[in-house]
Amino acid sequence: MNIRLMAVALAASVALPLGAAKATDLEVTHWWTSGGEAAAVAELAKAFDATGNHWVDGAIAGSGGTARPIMISRITGGDPMGATQFNHGRQAEELVQAGLMRDLTDVATQEHWKDIIRPSSLLDSCTINGKIYCAPVNIHSWQWLWLSNAAFKKAGVPVPKNWDEFVAAAPALEKAGIVPLAVGGQPWQATGAFDVLMVAIAGKDTYQKVFGDRDAKVAAGPEIAKVFKAADDARKMSKGSNVQDWNQATNMVITGKAGGQIMGDWAQGEFALAGQKAGTDYTCLPGLGVNEIISTGGDAFYFPLLKDEAKSKAQEALAKTLLDPKTQVAFNLKKGSLPVRGDVDLASANDCMKKGLEILKKGNVIQGTDQLLSADTQKQKEDLFSEFFANPSMTPEAAQKRFVEIISAAD
Repeated sequence: MNIRLMAVALAASVALPLGAAKATDLEVTHWWTSGGEAAAVAELAKAFDATGNHWVDGAIAGSGGTARPIMISRITGGDPMGATQFNHGRQAEELVQAGLMRDLTDVATQEHWKDIIRPSSLLDSCTINGKIYCAPVNIHSWQWLWLSNAAFKKAGVPVPKNWDEFVAAAPALEKAGIVPLAVGGQPWQATGAFDVLMVAIAGKDTYQKVFGDRDAKVAAGPEIAKVFKAADDARKMSKGSNVQDWNQATNMVITGKAGGQIMGDWAQGEFALAGQKAGTDYTCLPGLGVNEIISTGGDAFYFPLLKDEAKSKAQEALAKTLLDPKTQVAFNLKKGSLPVRGDVDLASANDCMKKGLEILKKGNVIQGTDQLLSADTQKQKEDLFSEFFANPSMTPEAAQKRFVEIISAAD
């Protein structure tokens, strides 16, 4: 889709009011549809409704890969919502460049976002040509291995403390009828798992060289070959997952049908909804227990440019509400993510969230690939790792060769 070209023809229609809805009704689109996610969204809706406006929920099932094209199509097609979720980074870059998204710089200045949002890279990801176009709501880190304590007890082996111990425990899990590693069939899950393995095995500097500097030579080197070997182990361990959605894979861990899952900290929302306790029912290993580093990606809300003055005011109210201290705490405790404000009280956070906060405090962070790579490059990565995990005949060497080609052409 060439959004810039479409924008010229569609700009007039995008500026039209949103039909005959009440002036303070604001449709908000997002892809948070699992049980834990829905509980978190309810906190945002409640806080926004308290401003005198009304949150009209526009949930789209199927994760971001399904939802984003629908959201973009609506905005470019003249049927914009009042606000929409994207991940921090470059997913809305062309929409902004086409003049279809609202500049929030005035709101950000009034609310002192530069002083309260930590790390500053989150707001940097919302900034294009010196103007702020989104409101960050959380820090979601991918670098976690979630383990079922019950599964390892059934298999008669200790709960692993790192990735190598987890791989070593796989045969015992399989003998007990347990899938070692749950990986859902959606392409972004396999891609995310690979990125996590890269940080854990090759380290922060190599991750930055490959994804930040797009260094094809490093991507072709021996350190990344080790990562592909680990990805091959993960592929073998995930055989038999037979689920699509990430929360279905998480449920395999919750119910002890799988030993573990590489997934972002949003998985905590599912454990909480199931009444499971960190450290007792499940174990979390940041950085796979190898490198305790977390990414500072996550979610932000963008606001399509609207002509309706009342809805524009409601957009401002929502942007402010999203960063309100009470909203930040209520939402992130349910979501399993970390707040973007550095000045909120999270005394009630569970053990895993406290681990993440400590890593964040130490500054052991990296930017997520959504922040470092274009949406097109991300899609190429997803295609590669979806095929790699689904096709055992693709060798790690062949997959690495294709990976190098993607990095070589990355923008």
